[in-house]
Amino acid sequence: MMGFGFDCDERFNMEMQTKGKGVRTPDLGFGPISYSLTRTMVERVGFSIAYTAAADAAGVTQSSKGTILSTFYYGYACSQVPGGWAAQRIGGRCVLLLSFVTWSLTYAFVPLDPNRVTMMVLARLLVGVAQGFMFPSIHSVLAQWVPPHERSRSVSLTTSGMYLGAAAGMLVVPSLVKLRSPQFVFLAEATLGTIWSVVWLNYASNPPQSELPKATTVSGFREVLLLIKGGHEKIKVEERNERNCNRTESIPWKIIFGSLPIWAIVVNNFTFHYALYVMMNWLPTYFEQGLQLSLQDMGSYKMVPYLNMFICSNIGGVIADHLITKRLLSVTATRKLLNTSGFIVASLALMALPIFRTSLAAVICSSVALGFLALGRAGFAVNHMDIAPKYAGIVMGVSNTAGTLAGIIGVDLTGKLLEAAKFAHSDLSNPESWRSVFMIPGVLCIFSSLGFLLFSTGERIFH
Repeated sequence: MMGFGFDCDERFNMEMQTKGKGVRTPDLGFGPISYSLTRTMVERVGFSIAYTAAADAAGVTQSSKGTILSTFYYGYACSQVPGGWAAQRIGGRCVLLLSFVTWSLTYAFVPLDPNRVTMMVLARLLVGVAQGFMFPSIHSVLAQWVPPHERSRSVSLTTSGMYLGAAAGMLVVPSLVKLRSPQFVFLAEATLGTIWSVVWLNYASNPPQSELPKATTVSGFREVLLLIKGGHEKIKVEERNERNCNRTESIPWKIIFGSLPIWAIVVNNFTFHYALYVMMNWLPTYFEQGLQLSLQDMGSYKMVPYLNMFICSNIGGVIADHLITKRLLSVTATRKLLNTSGFIVASLALMALPIFRTSLAAVICSSVALGFLALGRAGFAVNHMDIAPKYAGIVMGVSNTAGTLAGIIGVDLTGKLLEAAKFAHSDLSNPESWRSVFMIPGVLCIFSSLGFLLFSTGERIFH
C-alpha cells in the first residue's frame, strides 16, 4: 500500500527499516509524489508551448503573451502559505487531491482562445491556486519523516520528477500542437489529470497506528533515534504526535520573518525560480523566433535542458548526503558549497546563452544553466528542513511565495523587454534582443549566492 500524504489522526503508510550501518529510513512513497510533480511541469511547459503557438497565430504581442503567461504565478503565490497551513492541519493527501481535481476540471471546460483574455486570466489564476498547495504539502510531509542525513537525497528524488515532466512536455507537446491543435493539449491535460485523481483517491490510504515505529512522546512530538556510521553518532528527529499535530501551538511568524537564514533561503528561491520560469516560458520563443528554429524539427534534443536538470538535481542530493553522512563537511558547509557552485556556473551559462547562435550551442548553454541551478537546490531548497523542521511546511510556503513572485515579475518583464527589443531591432532574431533577458537572472544568481554564503546556516534555529 502506498502512502500519499498524512493526516493528524492518520499517518502515512511508512515503515522504518534498519539498513546497512544502522540507518533507519522511511518508505515515503516517493514515486507517487514525484509523479505528481511531474504532472505539474508537463502542465506548465505544455501550456507555454500551446498558448505561444495559438497566440502567435492570432497575432498577440509579446507583452500580452507575458501577461497571460505570468498570470498563473499570481494564483500560485496566493496559495503557498495557506498550502503549508492546510498540510500542517489536515494533512497532505486531501490537499493534493483537491489540487489535481481543480486544475483538471479547469482544463476540461476552458477553451484555448488567446483573444478571450479575461477567461484565460481567470483560468490561469485558478490553475495557479490549485498547484500552489502542492509544494508546501509535500515538504511538510518530508520534513516530518525524513532523517536529516537523507533530506537532500529525498527532496532531490521527489522534486526531480518536475524536470522529467518539463522534458516530457518539451518532447511531446510540440508534436501534439503540430499534428492536432493547441486545444488538444488542454484536453490531454484534463484527461491525464482526471485519471490520476481517480488513482489517487482509490489507492491513497493510511495504515493503522500499530504499523508505525515505536517512539517516545515528548511535549507533543515523537523522537526517533537514527544511528549513523555504525552507531557512533545519534541524531534525534522530531516527529509530530499523532493526536496533537500542533493544533494549539502558534506559529512564530515574527521570528520567521526576522531570521536572516530564512531570508537567505527566500532570496535564493526567488532567484532560482526567476531563472527557471523565464526559461520555461520563453525558451520555446527563443528557439523559434530568436534562433529561427522549429521546435518540431529540433527532435528529442530540445528536451535535454530539462533532462539535465533531473540528472543534476539527483547528483546534488547524493553528493550533499554523502558529505554529511561521512562527516566530510558540516551541514552548513555542504549547503553553501552546493548552492554557490550551482548558482555561479548557472550565471555564466545564462549570460553566455545569447552569444551562441546555433541550436547545439543554445541547447548546451541552457542545459548547463538549468542543470547547475538544479544542483544548487541541494543547498537552499533543503535548508528550511535543516533550520526549521517543525515548521518546514510554513517556511517552504513563505519561500515558495517569493519564488512565485519571481515568476510574476520575470515572465511579465521578459515579455515587455522583448516587445521593446522587437520595436528597436524590428524582430527577435537579433541577439541583442535577448541579452537583457538572460543577463538579469545571471546577475541575480551571483548576488543571491553571495547572500547565502554570508547568512545561511545548517543548524536548527527553531525548537
